[in-house]
Amino acid sequence: MAGTARGIPGTPRVLRAMNDRAALELLVAHGPLTRARLGELTGLSKPTASQLLARLEAAGLVRATGTATGRPGPNARLYEIEPSAARVAALVVDPERGITAAVADITGEVVGEHRIRAPALVEGAPERTVRLVAKAVDGALSVAGLTRKDLHHTVIGTPGALDPRTGALRYAPHLPGWQSRTLREELAEALGTPVVIENDVNLAAVAERHHGAAQDFDDFVLVWADDGVGAAIVLGGNPLRGATGGAGEIGYMPLPGAPLARGGPDATAGPDGGGGFQLLVSSPAVLTLARAHGFTADAAPAALAEALRTPDRGDAVLTELARRLATGLASVVAVVDPELVVLSGEVPRAGGERLRSLVEAELTGLALPRPELRLSAVEGSPILKGALRTALHAARHSVFDTT
Repeated sequence: MAGTARGIPGTPRVLRAMNDRAALELLVAHGPLTRARLGELTGLSKPTASQLLARLEAAGLVRATGTATGRPGPNARLYEIEPSAARVAALVVDPERGITAAVADITGEVVGEHRIRAPALVEGAPERTVRLVAKAVDGALSVAGLTRKDLHHTVIGTPGALDPRTGALRYAPHLPGWQSRTLREELAEALGTPVVIENDVNLAAVAERHHGAAQDFDDFVLVWADDGVGAAIVLGGNPLRGATGGAGEIGYMPLPGAPLARGGPDATAGPDGGGGFQLLVSSPAVLTLARAHGFTADAAPAALAEALRTPDRGDAVLTELARRLATGLASVVAVVDPELVVLSGEVPRAGGERLRSLVEAELTGLALPRPELRLSAVEGSPILKGALRTALHAARHSVFDTT
């Protein structure tokens, strides 16, 4: 922070900017701080901290927000990040649930949400896709009393991944209208912000690393079992993407007893184009398994809830599901050797600790590495939270640059 800045050759303007960013990051992390406390955390003198806060207040980046009470002497003024300094949009695209959009201010507080239902995604061309995304964002902005001109950055989480060589979305044939190589540019032009299109499971891993079960790990794998199946492989704190963006597309992984996807990752096989592991542990596969054992629920989470309440038949369902999950995990663990595996998505969430323990027991006999196995600890939508975190990081990087 400030002490480091003083040790780096540079102009006074650059050093001031470094101190400004350090102070703003501290206000984000700690919430409202007094001038004295901010000085202690940055190592700045009281006069320098006062000048810094005055400069940031004049720039519209911080504001006074009351006084600190319960301390000896006069009450000290508290300062916090100005929430309106930047706003971001985060979206989750799901063929089963539609498009969910959330708008947050720079502090991370969500100020508006809106959802467009799934039928709108079933058929589409790129220009219609742009209109749907804009409609979802506009709906969230309207709730917040904002317009597109108030946005600074947008992150969209989708199944599949952008091919870094072509810019086209791959591994998501079930999203018509999303395969255009110019889609990101068209979305950026429509929304008036930079747009990042990121794999949804990678975003779930971002949320898990900052808010959930992987906070103390730099190397881990998140396995997502929901309507779709995928993995995020995080090494050194960064996601592994692969040559075509397909690292972690384990839904296509061939396994004994599972039909394979035909025609490659952009052809239709399973419910989202996947084969192999996808057809063993996805929500539709779990529902089929439960019905084969006499359960009549109409969705995988409800079926697993019934299984947990019904020891005899339910144990058979949970044991078989655990065997399937462990077989797929063993392949991933044997190659990646992570410190931690996080189970996320509606299938592990519904199976809970009982399913996790069964998977752990099965995995012990299949794979030599013994990673820790945890359930997701993120409340709400991990994908949406990861998209918000990613958008906020980009917006803060830009807005906090006072050079």
